[in-house]
Amino acid sequence: MNHLLIRLTVIVALGASAGALLAADSAPAESRAERKARIEQWCKDNPEKCREAKAKLEQWREQCKADPEKCRAEMQAGAQQWCKDNPEKCRELKAKAEQRREECRVDPEKCRAEREALRKRPDK
Repeated sequence: MNHLLIRLTVIVALGASAGALLAADSAPAESRAERKARIEQWCKDNPEKCREAKAKLEQWREQCKADPEKCRAEMQAGAQQWCKDNPEKCRELKAKAEQRREECRVDPEKCRAEREALRKRPDK
C-alpha cells in the first residue's frame, strides 16, 4: 500500500499531464513491464512534458530526502483526497493491501525477499 500511496501522491504532485501518464485507464493487473512500456511510449510522444515530469519527480524526491516527515504527511493527504474522489477504487486497493498484509503475516520471509528484490531492481 505504501508504494501505491507514493505513486498516487506523485500523480497529484506532478499535475495533470503526468497524472494522465501515470493514471491512464489501465487494467488493475497491469504488470510493471506494461506500465514501463506505456510510460516510455508517452515519453516518446511527449518529450518536453516527459522531461518536465521527470524534473518535477526528481525535485520531489530531493525534497522528500530533506524532509521525510513533511513528505509523508503530504502523501497521506493526497491519498486521502484520492480516496474521497475514487471511493470504489480506494476500497478495492485497501482490500488488496489488507490481503497482502495477511499474506506477509503468514509468510514474512517471502515478503522480505520480494521487497529486497524490488530494492535491487536496475530500473529503479
